[in-house]
Amino acid sequence: MVTYRHMLALAAVHAAVLAGLIAGMVPANAERIIASISRHRVQVTSSFTGTQIVLFGSIERDPAPAPQRSNYDIVVTVSGPRQTIVTRRKGRVVGIWANVDSRTFVNVPTYLSVLTNRPVNSIANAETTRRLQVGLENIVLPQQIGPDIADVVRDDPFRKNFVRLQVDHKLYSEETNGVTFITPTLFRADIALPALAPFGNYDVEVKLFSDGNMITRMTSAFELVKFGFEQYVADAARNHGALYGLTTVLMALGTGWFASVVFRRD
Repeated sequence: MVTYRHMLALAAVHAAVLAGLIAGMVPANAERIIASISRHRVQVTSSFTGTQIVLFGSIERDPAPAPQRSNYDIVVTVSGPRQTIVTRRKGRVVGIWANVDSRTFVNVPTYLSVLTNRPVNSIANAETTRRLQVGLENIVLPQQIGPDIADVVRDDPFRKNFVRLQVDHKLYSEETNGVTFITPTLFRADIALPALAPFGNYDVEVKLFSDGNMITRMTSAFELVKFGFEQYVADAARNHGALYGLTTVLMALGTGWFASVVFRRD
């Protein structure tokens, strides 16, 4: 005789079996990225002229049977502290060069580096790279246009000139040979930080592609900080503004007095 309790137990067993079958039907990532950077904290002094951080990584395959991949591609995107930046366009006004138009880029990376093992258009199609923001052309750069904030078409003059200026200052870059595969599953990338690199936190995102599709991704981070006397001065200016201002004025007066004594003519 089947009781109500037996019916509940049988239903629970059926539900567990069904859940297991459904879970088995959902494909899991057959690979994962394990990566680390050489320094998570970069200390900068007054003699800083730039440096490099090395990222090492490996692609770990799932021991379970997995689809065969024809090749792997890696995209490393490093973005620095975000800031609102105003760009201006000059033009002739009554024969004088003056600012005639401007555009505000809202909360955009002050530093941006894209490192790949081959050209972006060879890794995935245009729709995929645009959706995943792979490459400088596909990074979203929100702009204030009237009351709205949005990105614009890639050939917009302000956007193109903004990226060009950042590239000229070595703050934006895209290197199609920036990632090197040491073995089929072991890779490295050199992240270059120029002398003008802004202080703050930097985000590192590593994307793994195969056959034009992104398989997985991982993130890391590092920090660029002032060190030594520069850090002491910055902390004093931020935490003790009045005392810092008074000290600066006294130093200026003392320097002026000393110079007048040394170079005065009797």
